[in-house]
Amino acid sequence: MKLREITNYLESFAPLAYQESYDNSGLICGHHDMEITGAVISLDSTEAVIEEAIANKCNLVIAHHPIVFSGIKKFNGKNYVERVIIKAIQNNIAIYAAHTNLDNVAKGVNSKIAEKIGLTNCKILAPMYNTLKKLTTFCPDDQAVALRAALFAAGGGAIGNYNECSFNTSGLGTFKAGENTNPFVGEKGKQHEEKETKIELIYPGYLESRLLKALFTAHPYEEVAYDILALDNANNSIGAGMVGELAEEMEETTFLKNLKQTMKTDMVRYTALKGKKIKTVAVCGGSGSFLLKNAIAAGADVFVTGDFKYHQFFDAENQIVIADIGHYETEQFTMELFYDILSEKFSTFAIHLSKINTNPINYL
Repeated sequence: MKLREITNYLESFAPLAYQESYDNSGLICGHHDMEITGAVISLDSTEAVIEEAIANKCNLVIAHHPIVFSGIKKFNGKNYVERVIIKAIQNNIAIYAAHTNLDNVAKGVNSKIAEKIGLTNCKILAPMYNTLKKLTTFCPDDQAVALRAALFAAGGGAIGNYNECSFNTSGLGTFKAGENTNPFVGEKGKQHEEKETKIELIYPGYLESRLLKALFTAHPYEEVAYDILALDNANNSIGAGMVGELAEEMEETTFLKNLKQTMKTDMVRYTALKGKKIKTVAVCGGSGSFLLKNAIAAGADVFVTGDFKYHQFFDAENQIVIADIGHYETEQFTMELFYDILSEKFSTFAIHLSKINTNPINYL
């Protein structure tokens, strides 16, 4: 199978457009026409993981964290990043990363954490803004059904868990075809009136070229009238963190003990307990301190994440319990997520979950 088949599928699940500005998700090294023999899934691309791929006769490493975050001017092996890239290239191994784009989709990293903890009624904690657009177009009444179907197939008309959403109004369109035209209706040189349907629908901005291609292909007119409007709306399907509810309330200490066991962590750093039961839980894989205010605003009793600094724990101000279980520990089940995504589509493809613990932090 070609590498592009795998990367295209991963990016249909977690579009690169949804990664944060500082991120470097996507194909780190390799080329899309490579024939892939198998893949190793890991949280990080380390030298040991590359060796593991070689041992398993795999020429693709799929990782959560990009091995390269910023520009590299020289490749002389002076640090682990350069050594990993050199070893991968020497052994014709491609490296692909899905990082904050996988964090930000509704069924991504945070959904997996919520699943492990046992949360229900989950929603995005901090939805993204400015990712949606609205298309408005006009076509003859008789062609409206076919045109809507083409736009829906291209990815338009999705709002949350609803698909094929549009708003349609009827009206009267007028035009006069010039000499160098081949009008679908009407005659050259004569003003024509046509009963038309105005179609309005929302779409993710990154799908714009696909949507316009569908519009121009399916629309019967030579000259297609359409408007595109950028929306400030929150996109509740995309964003950082997640908040949900436990099936039953739980004592604070019981929750923390269960959390430690469920998330397979050696340590839980937490703020002062409030003496109330836990029901609503906010989570964020990796470094989530930037979402503390969102977790409090969402009414969460506890916020599970990693990488809180000493002074940031004070920001809980007895409004919430912060439970810091570590960066690696919050994201370790991302490997399972990758496996589930890929095996659903490529049932006969050789996928190996890495046996290498890439956590750089150890505990006594």
